[in-house]
Amino acid sequence: MSAVNPNRPMDTAIAVARTREDVVVGNEIVRHRLFSRYMHWAVAVTFVVCLLTGMPIWTPVFGWMATLFGGLSVCRVVHSWVGVAFFLASAAQFVEWMHDMHVEAWEKDWLGPRVFRYLRYEKDDPRTGKYNGGQKLYFWAVSLGAVGLMLSGLLMWFPTGFPSFLRQAAYLIHDFTFICFVVSLVFHVYLGTAAEPGTFGSMTRGTVTRAWARLHHPRWYRDVTGDDSRRP
Repeated sequence: MSAVNPNRPMDTAIAVARTREDVVVGNEIVRHRLFSRYMHWAVAVTFVVCLLTGMPIWTPVFGWMATLFGGLSVCRVVHSWVGVAFFLASAAQFVEWMHDMHVEAWEKDWLGPRVFRYLRYEKDDPRTGKYNGGQKLYFWAVSLGAVGLMLSGLLMWFPTGFPSFLRQAAYLIHDFTFICFVVSLVFHVYLGTAAEPGTFGSMTRGTVTRAWARLHHPRWYRDVTGDDSRRP
């Protein structure tokens, strides 16, 4: 690990982001500590592996993907065990972030047309805290989806131990949840990269700029910096 140069604010901010968050270092604000970022990437990587190993199991159309792992029989083993790792990583992420994910009354309009306005990149509400309503709802959906994938996966993994109607329901739940995950992942990646430049850095180095925080999460910016110039 390279030494931190105290004369370089970015180095200092990254060093702080290993253990702390919601603090200001120069022009940077630490948004995610190292453990949070590890959990996020653990969820992402294990899901992608499950995706790549699950597609050839799901349909022969994607059978060519099995060659990436040494064959379909290998995919079945890898998919099952990495699926368990995905669930465990999701559970750890849930515990890490749940205290920031309570949906406030005014944020419930994210269940309606506000979601589509957000995709068109409208400015965030001045009341937006560390996470906006859409991010909170996505968090709860992912957490619920992880439980659904795990429970349905267990029924499919040990089919002889359960009644036939439960096994059939497990296939439907697993497939439906998987499709929802893939579709939402596309939007998640888009919003975290092209739609909102600077967001991706919060999950790599752990920090964002003051300008980014002020624009996207005004209330969080005010709480962290004490600057109330954008108070509604």
